[in-house]
Amino acid sequence: MKDFLKYTLATIVGIILTSIIITVISITSIAGMVASEGASGSVPENSILRIKLDGEIVERAGEGSPMDFLNQGEQATIGLDQALEAIKKAAKNERVKGIYLEAGSLAAYPADIQELRQAMQQFKESGKWIVAYGDSYSRGAYYLCSVADEVFLNPSGMIDWSGMASQPIFFTGLMKKVGVKMQVFKVGTYKSAVEPFINTEMSEANREQTQSYLGSMWSNMQKDVAQSRKLSVETLNAFADSASVLAQAEVYVENKLADKLAYLSDVKEALRQRLELEEDDDLAFTTIADVAASDDLSEKVEEEIAVYYAYGEINDSRSTGFNQEHSITTKETLTDLQKLRKDKDVKAVVIRVNSPGGSAFASEQIWHEVQLLRAEKPVVVSMGGVAASGGYYISCGANQIFADPMTLTGSIGIFGMIPDASELLTEKLGLSFDVVKTNAMSDFGAQGRPFNAGEAAKLQNYINQGYELFTGRVAGGRGLQQDSVKTIAEGRVWTGEQALKIGLVDKLGNLEEAIKAAADLAETENYTVGRYPSATPWYMTLLDKESNEYMEGKLRAVLGEYYPAFSLVQRIGKMNPIQARMPFDPNIK
Repeated sequence: MKDFLKYTLATIVGIILTSIIITVISITSIAGMVASEGASGSVPENSILRIKLDGEIVERAGEGSPMDFLNQGEQATIGLDQALEAIKKAAKNERVKGIYLEAGSLAAYPADIQELRQAMQQFKESGKWIVAYGDSYSRGAYYLCSVADEVFLNPSGMIDWSGMASQPIFFTGLMKKVGVKMQVFKVGTYKSAVEPFINTEMSEANREQTQSYLGSMWSNMQKDVAQSRKLSVETLNAFADSASVLAQAEVYVENKLADKLAYLSDVKEALRQRLELEEDDDLAFTTIADVAASDDLSEKVEEEIAVYYAYGEINDSRSTGFNQEHSITTKETLTDLQKLRKDKDVKAVVIRVNSPGGSAFASEQIWHEVQLLRAEKPVVVSMGGVAASGGYYISCGANQIFADPMTLTGSIGIFGMIPDASELLTEKLGLSFDVVKTNAMSDFGAQGRPFNAGEAAKLQNYINQGYELFTGRVAGGRGLQQDSVKTIAEGRVWTGEQALKIGLVDKLGNLEEAIKAAADLAETENYTVGRYPSATPWYMTLLDKESNEYMEGKLRAVLGEYYPAFSLVQRIGKMNPIQARMPFDPNIK
C-alpha cells in the first residue's frame, strides 16, 4: 500500500510538472507569435506613437513577459535604450505622425528623464508634434511632458510641481530594540550610506551635500520647463512654493503649466483633428516596442562602436539575494569586456554606466579590465541616472567621461559595515559563547562579541588603504594630483553639472554624443552601433536558480519606495563588507 501511494504521488507530481513545462512552452510560443506580429513592418499608416508614463524607466528593455500582449504591448517599465531608439526612428518614419504622452506616476532618475526629454525635443525638430494628457502628472512625468506642443489636464486632475525632497529612512531605533548595533568603518565625511544604521537623522555634511545636488537638479528641471512653457524660472519656483499639488485644475492652466482642461475623449478628438480624420475614424496607435523593432534602413558596415551597458549594483557574484533588478557582476562583466577587447570589428567601446556602486573589490577588478580594454581601443563612458562610488570607480579610467547635467556621480569613498548582534544573542536570547584559539586573531569576527580595539583598528586601516587605492585610480585616470582628488572626494555626491566644474567628467552629453566621441577617437566615420550584452529572454529567468526577478518585482510593487531600504537590510549579511556605494534615496526619482 505504501508503494502504491508513493508511486501514485510521484505520478501526480510528474503530471503537474509536465503540465507546467508544457504551459510555459505554449506561452512562449504565443509570445513569440505576438512578438513577430509586433516586429518590423507593424507600424500602421498615419499612426501615433503612444508612450504611457506610468511606471519606471529602467536602463534597458528586456524581452518582457509573455503576458505583455494582454496589455496591448504596453509594459510596466520603459526601457530607456528602447525608448530612445523608438523616438529616433519615429522622427524618420513617415508612418508615424506624432507622439502622444499619457502621463501618470513616473519613477526614474532625473537624468534619465532628461535624456528622454532631449530625444523628444529632437523629435519635434523633425517637424512632427507631441501631445500630452494626464489625469495627474507626477513631477517626473510633467518635466517630460512639458516639452509637448500641447499639455492637456483632466478637469479634476493635478500636476505635482512642488520641488524635490530627500527623506531617508533610519533603522537605528529599530536595531536598538532588537539588540543589534552596526559597526562602521569608513573614509569620507560625506559618505552617508552608513547613516541609516548609526544615526537617527542626517549629519550636517550629508544635509549639505543633499541640499546641493537637489538644488542643482531642480535648477536644471526648472530651466528646461521654463524654456518649453515660455515661463520664467522665478514664476515656476513661486508656483512650487504655493503647494501646486493641492491646486484646482484651473489654476494650472491660469499659470500656464497646462494649455487646456479636457477629458480623454476630448484629447482623442484633438488627435483626430491633427491627423485630419473624420469623427468616426479610429486612431491608430503604435508602441515603443513596435517602432523600435521597425526596419532600420541605415547601411550595415563591418566597423562597430560597441555600447556596453553596466547598470545596477556592483557585486562579486549574483548570489546576493534581491537586488536592483539587474547587477554588475565581476565574472560576467570581465568576460564581456574581454570579448569586446578581442573583437577586431569593434573599434571603440562606450560603457554606459548607471550604478550607485557596490563591492569595492569587484569595482577594482572591473577598473583593471577597463584599463586593458583602453590599451587596445578607445573607451568612453556615458553616465546615466547615477554613476557614483563604485560606479565612478569603474568609469574613472576611460579616455573620456560624458554625464548628463543631472547625473549623480562622485561619492568617492569607502566604507565597511558589519552588524554586531551580541546583545541580541547573549542578553535577549540567552546564548553563551566561549573560545579556544591558537592565535590572537583566530576568532576575528566572532558572533558573540563586538570587535575589540585591535580588530577595529585593523579594519579601519584596511578601509583607509582602499580609499588610497580608489583616489589613486581617480587621480591617474583624470590626470590630477591625488591630494587634489581628496579635496573633492570625501564620499561627496555631485551632479554631472557640478562634476564638470571640478574635473570629474569631461563633457555634458547624452549617450548619442558619447558614441560620436568614441567614433572620433577611433577615427571612423562609417560604423554600426552594437549593444551588449544581449538581453536575457524572460523564460531564461525561470530556469536560472540565482534569479529572483519575479519575486523582486512583486516586492517592489508592494513595498514601493520602501523597497530599496528593505533590499539593503536583506542583503547586509551576504554582501561584501567593504563597499564603495552611495546611499539610495527613492525620493530622488
